[in-house]
Amino acid sequence: MQISSATQSGISGLQNAQSSLNQATVDVAKPQQPPAQVNAESSDNPNSTTQTQSPDKVSALVDAKQAANQGQAAAEVIEAENEALGSIINISV
Repeated sequence: MQISSATQSGISGLQNAQSSLNQATVDVAKPQQPPAQVNAESSDNPNSTTQTQSPDKVSALVDAKQAANQGQAAAEVIEAENEALGSIINISV
């Protein structure tokens, strides 16, 4: 049996959403570290420093919400394809 392209797209979307959600939860679970000091490479002031941070909790939570929305959209694609296929079968029978 061949899987339709809409179903493949939905499954791919679900897999991408799961992967994104896994990464977001790892970022949320990481302990907060103090910012690291890095020398800035500017020609104006070679002694200046900038701060770099690990992914913050807020952006990780936003990523988690985006992954959940992506998963919901992918599930709706699969559901719509199944309904369309069911309608075609009902019409042709």
